[in-house]
Amino acid sequence: MLLVIGMVIRPHGLRGEVLVDVRTDEPAERFAAGSVLSTDPADAGPLTIESARAHISAGKDRLIVVFADVLDRDAADALRGVALQVDSADVAATDDPDEFHDHQLVGLRAVDETGEPLGDVVRVDHAPANDLLVLRRPDGGQALVPFVRAIVPTVDLAAGRVVLTPPAGLLEL
Repeated sequence: MLLVIGMVIRPHGLRGEVLVDVRTDEPAERFAAGSVLSTDPADAGPLTIESARAHISAGKDRLIVVFADVLDRDAADALRGVALQVDSADVAATDDPDEFHDHQLVGLRAVDETGEPLGDVVRVDHAPANDLLVLRRPDGGQALVPFVRAIVPTVDLAAGRVVLTPPAGLLEL
């Protein structure tokens, strides 16, 4: 499975640099010199990183990235809107038992403490306050569940489920 770690926003300057919106918790590792990234659309890559440096922009996580063989502004402009990806098999497991990668959570069944089905995790949204599990409910609707221990006390990857203890009304919003 390919994981999006960044999106090319636009060219930066005249020498082929691009501004990238970072979508990973490990930008130093993912955007290290020599890293090879897949792209979406696929015909834009693969791209090899020559260098990356921080770009300070209103509190947003952005990098200025130089790719090998992207030598001018026109080539950089052709990358506008391209998703930068890594293979999930190349992402090391975390040492923290309470930390999960999005791709580990997507597809898990959500149940209550009695085992009653509440839905399936279809996406993880990263909100400013905390992450949100997006559930597809059995009736076809969606629900947003704050991914906090008080509401999601158990994540059992081996069993393919998360146990939820939602406050009254949360799943009806």
